[in-house]
Amino acid sequence: MIKHNPPSPEPLHRTIARFGDVTVLVVGDFILDRFVNGVIERISPEAPIPVLHGRGEMSNMGGAGNVVSNIVSLGAAAIAVSVIGADQAGNNMMRMLGEIGVDTDGLLQRSDRITSSKSRFSALNQQVLRFDEEEIKPLTSAERAKLIDHFQAALGRADIVILSDYGKGILLDGVAGELIAICRDAGKPVLVDPKGRDYARYAGATAVTPNRKELGEAVGRKVFGDDEIVAAARDLIAAHDFEFIVATRSEKGMSVVSAEDARHISTQAREVFDVSGAGDTVIASFALSLAAGADRVHAAVVANAAGGVVVGKRGTARLNVEELSGALFRSHGPVAHTDAILDANAAARMVAAWKEEGLTVGFTNGCFDILHAGHVSLLHAARSQCDRLVLGLNSDASVHRLKGPGRPVNNQHDRACVLAALASVDAVVVFEEDTPLKLIEALLPDILVKGADYTIETVVGADVVQKAGGRVVLVDLVAGKSTTNTIGKLRAAN
Repeated sequence: MIKHNPPSPEPLHRTIARFGDVTVLVVGDFILDRFVNGVIERISPEAPIPVLHGRGEMSNMGGAGNVVSNIVSLGAAAIAVSVIGADQAGNNMMRMLGEIGVDTDGLLQRSDRITSSKSRFSALNQQVLRFDEEEIKPLTSAERAKLIDHFQAALGRADIVILSDYGKGILLDGVAGELIAICRDAGKPVLVDPKGRDYARYAGATAVTPNRKELGEAVGRKVFGDDEIVAAARDLIAAHDFEFIVATRSEKGMSVVSAEDARHISTQAREVFDVSGAGDTVIASFALSLAAGADRVHAAVVANAAGGVVVGKRGTARLNVEELSGALFRSHGPVAHTDAILDANAAARMVAAWKEEGLTVGFTNGCFDILHAGHVSLLHAARSQCDRLVLGLNSDASVHRLKGPGRPVNNQHDRACVLAALASVDAVVVFEEDTPLKLIEALLPDILVKGADYTIETVVGADVVQKAGGRVVLVDLVAGKSTTNTIGKLRAAN
């Protein structure tokens, strides 16, 4: 039977809250991704090719490394097991894994092996060339024995296993099947991000996560609609003893199919910048959700939201818990609006992630004791100046010190909830001090917004923002609309 009713959002957010208790063991092809950005202004005199003038570059972990990176950024622990080269790319991979606190005891570096790397060259955010350095070959008997030893030693500490197959050789020649058999004997769930058409190599896995095109290739026919997805998935389940299949379907979301039932989950419409690594994010968040106690449908809803976030980023992307909670908030509406209420540390991580996406971050602050038209106008104007708006909210104690007896009228929890539900506000942070200076220093927003009753010289934090390269914007206020006037009218009416 096909089920379409959306799950309640509360268990989804409880699942995310448990990510920190999960450990994932990741085995597969670790790839170094290099991104070179520049501009093209002329054609080479040596050949009819464009000349790219470099303007900067960055390196990220790709393949199984990106799976690990997403697991860690979502607050969980990861154990990496693989074989890579004893080369510059391999050394960079080890360094990056170490910097995020990943257990790399299971990563074997060999001088006779090349670490796969992909260099992408872009001009004005348009990729113009990709240069791959790799050698596809299976493990030697000695490498295989070492990898199996590392895997078995780490398995007891893991809640779930991911096999990330990018076809570079680590999981060839029956290695995947041997690892799956070990997991089954140990009672550990194992998910596979597959490569190629022969899924017999993954027989016995808990689930595989092909995209629609890969699913069709695996069954030897094109699949498009819901019924075709279900039929193809069930053919693979019957042939290879999978418990279920998670089929990602690009803009159509994903399908979770078992022998008994199926569920099709719609995705949120959003602008797509880059699909690099989106599958890594999906399997990482799906595995974390399962290990955190979610059923497969709830896990797929979380993974679907996660994939929707990273395709809106450039490059091999990862996401954090705040971004994931925000995506679920947008897809499920006001029920989960409290997830936009962050502490200062979480807000700093969120702001950093937004800036990494190239988004401009605005900040404004106030007591917002009784929300009125003047407040709504101010916040709307502030949001029009930036891509994301953080609102600093005075705590109850701070309001009492500033405004005197009888204030605030509404407590900080109620004020934060109302503000977080506004479309113009992306995050609310309560601060205890009389001014938001400490919070502004922590967030370093690109734009600081206040009402036109201030001057730039009197805006708290203006110097901090301007010194960091940001700017201060003063917006017009609605005449006659203030909290003091509103409270006076309420008291007169009573």
